[in-house]
Amino acid sequence: MSDEQTPIPPPPSPVTLRASAGGEAVTGNFYREVGGRPTFDRLVRKFYEGVAGDPVLLALYPEEDLEPAIQRLTGFLIQYWGGPGTYSQERGHPRLRLRHLPFKVNPDQRDRWLKHMRAAVDSLDLPPLQATTLWGYLERAAQAMVNTFDD
Repeated sequence: MSDEQTPIPPPPSPVTLRASAGGEAVTGNFYREVGGRPTFDRLVRKFYEGVAGDPVLLALYPEEDLEPAIQRLTGFLIQYWGGPGTYSQERGHPRLRLRHLPFKVNPDQRDRWLKHMRAAVDSLDLPPLQATTLWGYLERAAQAMVNTFDD
């Protein structure tokens, strides 16, 4: 057989993303990789424990009971990361920034939000790749919500 007829296999990929050092290659969707709904439930509930003790952030929540906010954030994150699309079925398109425009969000509030969310992410003990991926998104989302520099 001549070289023209012999297919040449592609070279192996020089980079394989792994869930942890020596762990399995990352494939599939993030929602399943991190444990599905139970992981996002723990994340959001831990986050709102911090919010409940932070008067500056708590003032942003018009409802006395944080449970509706817990359910909204949990549903949003589940959908965003590849879980069921219940959030959009119940509430329509996420329009994250638009939904937050009625609330004045300044850099101090963003930083407080990130502080409580960092504690929540850390409490999950995710593998480094998943923790970094999740945190990167949360940092970008928090920054995008800032809509004022007033107190």
